[in-house]
Amino acid sequence: MSAYEDIKLEGHIIDSLLLPRVLDEILERGGEYRILRFRMGREKDDHSLALLRVSASNEEQLETILRGLQQHGVEIVEQDDVRVEPAPCDGVFPEDFYSTTNLETFVRTEGRWIAVQWPEMDCGIVVDRAAGSACTVPLIQVRAGDEIVVGSHGIRAVPLGHDRASRAFEFMGSAVSSEKPKRLVVAKVARLMREVRTEGKKIVAVLGPAVVHTGAAPAFAKLVAGGWIDVVLGGNAVATHDIESALFNTSLGINLSEGESVEGGHEHHLRAINRVRRCGGIRQAVDQGVLTSGLFYEIVRRDIPYVLAGSIRDDGPLPDVITDAVEAQQAMREHVREAGLCMMLCSMLHSIATGNLLPATVATVCVDINPAVATKLSDRGSFQTIGIVTDVGLFLDELVAELEAAPRG
Repeated sequence: MSAYEDIKLEGHIIDSLLLPRVLDEILERGGEYRILRFRMGREKDDHSLALLRVSASNEEQLETILRGLQQHGVEIVEQDDVRVEPAPCDGVFPEDFYSTTNLETFVRTEGRWIAVQWPEMDCGIVVDRAAGSACTVPLIQVRAGDEIVVGSHGIRAVPLGHDRASRAFEFMGSAVSSEKPKRLVVAKVARLMREVRTEGKKIVAVLGPAVVHTGAAPAFAKLVAGGWIDVVLGGNAVATHDIESALFNTSLGINLSEGESVEGGHEHHLRAINRVRRCGGIRQAVDQGVLTSGLFYEIVRRDIPYVLAGSIRDDGPLPDVITDAVEAQQAMREHVREAGLCMMLCSMLHSIATGNLLPATVATVCVDINPAVATKLSDRGSFQTIGIVTDVGLFLDELVAELEAAPRG
C-alpha cells in the first residue's frame, strides 16, 4: 500500500454501530485498516475513541475512501486548512467539491475550526474568508467566484450520538415501529414536543391529504389552536381537501360524516379550488368570510406560516401553491432552519423533501400507515427519523388528549 491517512472516531461509536460500519466501508472500497489506538467508554454516557490508519493502493483510491468515511463523521487526524476553489460559473461547483451531509460540520481555515451554518445534505460549502464564516449552499444557488470547499482535508463532521428522539423511543427497539399509538408512545411524543417548546425551537409539521381523508384534521387544528405548531408544510392536495371538507363536508367526494359517496361529489375539490381562486387565496377567503372553518382556516387565523409546494398532478392549483419547485424548496428550507422537531404526517413526497433539508440534529417523527415512508426517509439520509406505523387519526386524537392533560412529572 503506497498511500495512507490516520483517522479518528469519537463518541458513541460502539452502541451506534458506527465503528463496524466504518471498518466495513474501508474494506468494501478496497482499502485496509489498522487500529492504532482504542479507548472504550466505561459508562453508558461516556464517549469511546478509535484511532485508525487507513491504507489504499494510491492517493486517488484513498481520497475516495476518505470521502465515504466522512459521511459517517470520521475526522482526519493530520489536518491542513480546508482547500477552496472558485465556482467556475453560476449554478456549478468546482469538479472536486465536497458534498455535504446533514451532520454538524466544521471547516478549518487559517488554523481554526469554524462551524458550517445550516447543515444540509447534498450541498456544497461556501467559505467567506473576510467574515470568517462558512455555510452550505445548494447547487442552484452558487454564484461564479464563490469559494467552494474541495477535497476531504480540513473538514470535520460530528457523528450523531444518542439524540433525544432516539432516547425517547428506545423501548420500541426499532426505528420503524408497528406499535399502535398507545398511551406510552403518544406520551413520549408529547414529552418531546414540550422539550422543544422549552428550548424555544420550532415544531414543523408536514401534512399529507390523508390527514383530511382519515378525519384527523380537527385534531391537528387543535394542535394549531393550542400553539403547538409553528410551520406547516404540504402540497395542493391537503389544503384543497381540507377546504373541500369545510365547504361541502366531503373529501374526494366522500361524505366525512357518513363515509359514503355524494352525488356530484367528485367535482367538489375543483369547486373548492375555484371558490378560493375567486377570493385570491386562502388568507383572502378567510378574510372575506368564505372559509369559516377547517384546518387551514385555523392556520390562517393563528397566523401560522405555511408552504404549499406544487406537483405535476395538481388540479387548479390553489393560488397559494408555489409551482416552481426550486422556489418552493427554498421557501421550505428557510422555514425549517430553526426547527427542533419535525412531525411528518402521511406524506411520502413532502416528507422526503423536508427530510433532505433537515440537519440530523432535528428530532424527526414520521407517522404513516405505510412503513415504507419512514424506511425511505432513513435510506435517503434522514437516519434520525423515528417511524410510527399507525392510523394518523388515532395518533393525533391521542396526542391532543396527552398535550391537553397536565405534564407528567
